[in-house]
Amino acid sequence: MPTTRRILIADDDPIIRHLVTRLSANEGLQPVVVNDGGAAYRLLQADANFCGAIFDMMMPQLAGLDVIRFMSTEKRLLRIPVMMITSEQDLRLMANSFAAGVTLFLPKPFTPEQFQTTLRLLVQGKTGAKH
Repeated sequence: MPTTRRILIADDDPIIRHLVTRLSANEGLQPVVVNDGGAAYRLLQADANFCGAIFDMMMPQLAGLDVIRFMSTEKRLLRIPVMMITSEQDLRLMANSFAAGVTLFLPKPFTPEQFQTTLRLLVQGKTGAKH
């Protein structure tokens, strides 16, 4: 596991962004927050020092899945586990997400407890999945 405690959060919904940021900080992580997929993409091009990433599926500029696909082409980004959060209920979309490299999937709406449990799995590397 990387020594960094920074986690990248990308979501265009300010309420979800605030909640996820606060809950991540409560877990002792240092949130680095952006409000769209394009900003996440640009940040990852410059900085791969994250213990995990949380992306919304649908965001302006680049969707979460597009950011994941970019990450899968960069060796230095492959080690970053990714949680996808979405209100989409399409099983094909979920399957495509896992195929692209998503580590964990958390459907909206979620409780703070569900998020924290999933986040702990993400950053502790106990999912069994490989990005």
